Amino acid sequence: MSGAGNDFILIDNRTGLVSADEIRPRVPRLCAPHVSLGADGLILIESASGAADFKWRFFNADGSEAEMCGNGARCAARFAHLNGIAPARMTFETIAGPIQARVEGGRVRVRLTEPRALALGVRLPIEGGTDFSADFVNTGVPHAVVFVDDPGSMDVSGVGRAIRFHPEFAPAGANANFVRVDGRHAMRIRTYERGVEGETLACGTGSVASAVVAAARGLVDSPVTLAARSGIDLTVHFARSNGTFGEIDLEGDARIVCKGELTREAWE
Repeated sequence: MSGAGNDFILIDNRTGLVSADEIRPRVPRLCAPHVSLGADGLILIESASGAADFKWRFFNADGSEAEMCGNGARCAARFAHLNGIAPARMTFETIAGPIQARVEGGRVRVRLTEPRALALGVRLPIEGGTDFSADFVNTGVPHAVVFVDDPGSMDVSGVGRAIRFHPEFAPAGANANFVRVDGRHAMRIRTYERGVEGETLACGTGSVASAVVAAARGLVDSPVTLAARSGIDLTVHFARSNGTFGEIDLEGDARIVCKGELTREAWE
């Protein structure tokens, strides 16, 4: 499936077909382009332990398990709805907490956890390069946001990697977003994703993080539409009261690209 250009392998694992320990070492191979299926991550859909409709396990392309992925959450919601696992309005369990989602045709809107650890103007000296001032916020996973004049001309791979592994964000590291504000309701974004260890065509939690810090700086108002590298837009909705952000929704398309069966050769 593809969520605004973020692509994922989804597996219905409610019967316990595979354990997390079994799949984890195989994820890097499965997510490798050209030699296997190729994806930004892998999602297991499993039976919920409580009142939720289901729970997920999300693995980055490097095999690490992540707390949250906004575009992955939207894809998981549509997958679950199309396969009769959950109704159009649903709740599912993640490491970051319960996520509510609403499926409307090919578009999905998810309610994310409230942002935390917001910090503006974090100075990031880059060895052998330019110092950057970044904003930081955790939108389920940690994100650094850098405002630039032209995201299209940024060395996202090089600078993004330096920020992702910067000592300021150790030991967990942070995703790195390079953004520009084009109006009160419009932004552009490029993202270097932790766990993928490279630029992705879109990032849901990064889009949310970028909209939140831009709003904290007084640059945008809800809703904010962000143009991703894929050319597909994501829309972020939020409420703000006394400087606190809540009711964080991420909206965009979630497409079924193909259905099939993985052979053993896909991960060997």
